[in-house]
Amino acid sequence: MTELDVLVGERLAQGPLPAGEFMALALYHPRHGYYRRAEGPWGFEGKDYYTALDAGPLLGKALALRLESAWDRLGRPESFTVLEPGAGRGWLGRDILAAAEGAFSSALRYLHQDDNPAGRQEAREALGPWLKNGRACLLGEDEDPPPLLGAVISNELFDALPAQPWRWDGTRWVREVLTLEGPAWEASEPGSAGDWFSKHLPAPEPGDGSVWCEAMPALVTRLAGCLRRGLFLAVDYGDSADRLLTKGADLRRFSAHVVDGRWWEDPGGADLTADVDFTRLQELLEGEGFGEFRVTTLSRWIRDHAPLGRWERDWQELESRERVRRMENLLQLTMPGMLGERFRVLEAWNP
Repeated sequence: MTELDVLVGERLAQGPLPAGEFMALALYHPRHGYYRRAEGPWGFEGKDYYTALDAGPLLGKALALRLESAWDRLGRPESFTVLEPGAGRGWLGRDILAAAEGAFSSALRYLHQDDNPAGRQEAREALGPWLKNGRACLLGEDEDPPPLLGAVISNELFDALPAQPWRWDGTRWVREVLTLEGPAWEASEPGSAGDWFSKHLPAPEPGDGSVWCEAMPALVTRLAGCLRRGLFLAVDYGDSADRLLTKGADLRRFSAHVVDGRWWEDPGGADLTADVDFTRLQELLEGEGFGEFRVTTLSRWIRDHAPLGRWERDWQELESRERVRRMENLLQLTMPGMLGERFRVLEAWNP
């Protein structure tokens, strides 16, 4: 039994523990939380899950081109700053900085923001050349970045925020909790969550439901507040509010590349995630003055913004093994049933 198991047990002795509170404890406890461990969870063999960044550098290369177009729209300012909250290992920043070219490369500055110990250590290595020349900087989660002219980008940030599952049982909304006997559903006042669910699913059926993230508004306000002008771009698991409600969105557990719904097991030893409500994310950004929204799959976004024909021509000059790696990376991001179809991209513009 781990120390976090003991803490959960002490909390359960006081009564049922809501799943969202369990998720916050399991992921972000200062000493025992999953995202406070010294060893990172990312990668293939011996790890818990992999991301689009593990598949190769093409997401970063495509983002570099999209950011350059935002820089051009802003009038090609001398300094264009990109903030990435929840930046983990810094691999996305590394791939963007490495892919940037010409005058845009000279203007680009990258801010890595994360307190994950393993992530910060790997980021120091991945971003080493740019940290030395001042084009990259590491920020703590509680540090307020300066006002930005540029972009805020995130990759699998919002799906890691603690979220509370709710279900309609036929007569009322019930929330998922952990008890001494195991997981259960209990009646509770849903408050703002109930208002949101009713707005997007006026006539729910038994089993309909979704997750509710209390932390999302504050995070959106914080990120939107530092972006004076420019692009907001989020890549994440998720869907629209109505689709999440009708499929009964719930918490997922990732452990050793196995995904299940047993969120209550092994606190601090497995990743927990929840689908992102992109309808709500867009509405929150609208409240902050953003506009020109677009939500699409990552595969469609890549096909729209990446010069695929030019890439494939350029790859013909590479040695065969590297050429195959690039093609596999591209297929992961663009083919049906692969990574690119499981992610959504939300873009918004702050005028």
